[in-house]
Amino acid sequence: MEYRFETKELSVGYHKKPLISNISVSIAPGEIVTLIGPNGAGKSTILKSVAKQLQPLGGSVYIGKDAMEKMSYRELSGRMAVVLTERISPELMQVFDVVAMGRYPYTNRLGVLRTEDENKIWQAMELVGISNLAKREYETLSDGQKQRVLLARAICQEPEVLVLDEPTSFLDIHYKVQLLSLLRKMVAEKNMTILMTLHEIDLAQKISDKILCVRENEIMGFGTPEEIFERETIKKLYGISGEVYNLSFGSVEMPRANAEATVFVISNGGSGIPIYRKLQREGIGFYAGILSVTDVDYQVAKSLANEVVLTRPFEKISQESIERARALVDECEEVLLCELYTGSGNEKINELIDYARTQGKLREQKGLVWQKY
Repeated sequence: MEYRFETKELSVGYHKKPLISNISVSIAPGEIVTLIGPNGAGKSTILKSVAKQLQPLGGSVYIGKDAMEKMSYRELSGRMAVVLTERISPELMQVFDVVAMGRYPYTNRLGVLRTEDENKIWQAMELVGISNLAKREYETLSDGQKQRVLLARAICQEPEVLVLDEPTSFLDIHYKVQLLSLLRKMVAEKNMTILMTLHEIDLAQKISDKILCVRENEIMGFGTPEEIFERETIKKLYGISGEVYNLSFGSVEMPRANAEATVFVISNGGSGIPIYRKLQREGIGFYAGILSVTDVDYQVAKSLANEVVLTRPFEKISQESIERARALVDECEEVLLCELYTGSGNEKINELIDYARTQGKLREQKGLVWQKY
């Protein structure tokens, strides 16, 4: 396979002291590779080194078959664009002029923009939604707007490789989704290669073709999201324990309440999730059931509940599950009945509901209010 970007036994660090060594990754055209890991692990140091903003302490970086160390900065700027977390401070420059800096590798010695250059500048601004800001002074913008300006500058540079350090920082959820969708579009349409860091591991899981795990000044893993995003890898990478990381949702749950269970929640199909989280916030321990491991409620209950009563997927609820749930109801002060979806497979849940009612513990959800049955 012909690779667009490669590092071979790369060593990076500061003041001739290696921080991370033996970094060897190969990235094909049209791939997005995301670096994830805890703060201070060395992700930004790697990006600065491959972008020639830090001198590597060893090894080599290649764009195609060309060694980066042999490229002039002008040649490199025609093949790689970089947006790091450090903010530029161009005094009295308008947004159009900041974005136009991305075209300078293609201008003559006087830096004169051609009509073609101006068209590409406007196209880049339209892509990231800042055309209306063209005449605004850059320093008057919000952090999120500045982030999009710098991305537009990188886009109109038309690089083979785009290096981004935390590109979603300072962006609200609307622009996060818009930006990442734009990156996927650029990869598809321009066959660009993207190397970036993200703190939002759920977004990294969804957008990336490959994931590079950086932990405690070492490369802990490199592979597809399917290979990397399994619970033990993420727990080790970030030093978290238990069921805090939700593999199915690609997100993190808060630790379960450190309290004995006083509530039993009957739910399914997602109806229990907001209740589980509300109970956790209030420090109330709870049981949940009767759920299949394929139920979306189970994906959160296993992290937050003291115990989850289970039934086998696609089978009728067993009497054993009913008996265990009844025993837990006996331990609780109340039973919360959420909106429930029932059919031939789980109709026996009504036995548990009737039992909770006869014990005087049933509270049924009426809109957003719980009422005694």
